[in-house]
Amino acid sequence: MDSGYGLLKFLFPQIPSLANTAVWHTLGRTPTSSKWDLKTELTVQVLREMMGGPNKKPTPIGKVQATTLKDPGVQGKTWVAKATIPAPACEDEGLREAVFKAIDDMKLPDAPAPNYTKPDLEEIEVEWTGFRPDAAKTDKLPDISEAEKYKRLMAEPTRTSETTILYFHGGAYYLCAPATHRALCSRLAKESNGRVCNVKYRLAPQTAFPGQLLDALMVYLSLLYPPPDSLHEPVPAKNIVLGGDSAGGNLTFALLQLLLQLHRASPNKPPTVLFHGRNIELPLPAGVSANSGWFDITRSMPSITNNAQYDYLPGASHDDTIDGRFPSDDAWPSNPPRGDIFCDLSLLDHPLTSVLGAESWAGAPPLWMSTGQEMLSDEDLVVASRAAQDGVKVQLQVYEAMPHCFAQLLPGLESADRCLKSWGEWCRRCVEEPESLKTEGKWTAAKTLEEKSVEVEGATQITVTEAKGLMGKVRERRIEAYERGDKRTPKSAL
Repeated sequence: MDSGYGLLKFLFPQIPSLANTAVWHTLGRTPTSSKWDLKTELTVQVLREMMGGPNKKPTPIGKVQATTLKDPGVQGKTWVAKATIPAPACEDEGLREAVFKAIDDMKLPDAPAPNYTKPDLEEIEVEWTGFRPDAAKTDKLPDISEAEKYKRLMAEPTRTSETTILYFHGGAYYLCAPATHRALCSRLAKESNGRVCNVKYRLAPQTAFPGQLLDALMVYLSLLYPPPDSLHEPVPAKNIVLGGDSAGGNLTFALLQLLLQLHRASPNKPPTVLFHGRNIELPLPAGVSANSGWFDITRSMPSITNNAQYDYLPGASHDDTIDGRFPSDDAWPSNPPRGDIFCDLSLLDHPLTSVLGAESWAGAPPLWMSTGQEMLSDEDLVVASRAAQDGVKVQLQVYEAMPHCFAQLLPGLESADRCLKSWGEWCRRCVEEPESLKTEGKWTAAKTLEEKSVEVEGATQITVTEAKGLMGKVRERRIEAYERGDKRTPKSAL
């Protein structure tokens, strides 16, 4: 009742504007009427208002965050078995120190020394998610233990593959949880004939970088080397595919860069780390994927402006002044103070926060990347292009006129269905048919769904060097503004 009333209260003032848009769209007079159907047009308009439109009243970040953390329960064609991944004992300092050393070693030459609080390891909740084909839309999960739910999930006859997708949800690092992404994870389990481990990593601003990266690494290692009393048996790296959307896509690729760095630092033998009292190896996963990956925390690429007409994300401000988007509350401004919701300003363009600036992807497993004609498309194309140039097998999908994470937000579109099918099928092929993967790119038209080939290595004219230069300038401006004394949240935070 409360959520329904809240939605009605939000939509009621927009009715005249939505009606006006509907008329002009029908007449073919909106900027996107040649690309979108009416439902997409209205959905994007509502999302723009939700994300910070001119009529939206500023809300404390803790309150905004809390609205996305409500658990509506599980129903329909989805299995969910909840589990807790325990943190290693305090004597296992090797895991934390390996991450901190990688951060320091990967510092960009012209960037300030990384300044960050070193968080402890904490237990992390996950949701093992599977497809439940025989359930009706309104069917709830049976009243059985989590262990029994996991057994039922694993016993589904549709789970014919050993594919395990380790999933990190999106939400700009401060929003959402596994519950918001259950439908998506169930769909990926269906399309891959496998299962998904959906991770509830720690959110900003309560936990800043590198807390999320520590969580991601700890859960990955826990799949490989399960702690005592885990629901799951050991999962070989060859059966694990990393996946994520938006900020989760960033975290996914940051975890890959971390693993690559640990391998680069140990060229003559597999890297190892102490984990739950054992010295373990750190293998690479079978594949890594991202849908609408947010690879540039600075939001400095040209598409942030050039593709705004097709997207709902808030615009970025690169002015020297920083405007307060969120009123003060217990969560923000942070304590100790910092200039960005996610990380210290010294780390805005670090390759483990903004993976756009990673110098090399050589040695990476196959990559799958999807982007709309959205505000983040430039950063996705730069990463895809650079990885392909480094010899990595990259499958790139570009969808004309589609907004950020369209496959999740616009499920009725045939292009959305095509995107999700491709994603899940690619994950399965990483595990079962890795030899079939190759570098290829596709561009899909918005209305006709006509496909054209894209040369991945030349997908963009923007080089990594140019991208790092743009990000560095934003980082410098943000630091200058912050040091002038304005310590409020920047507009450029998603």
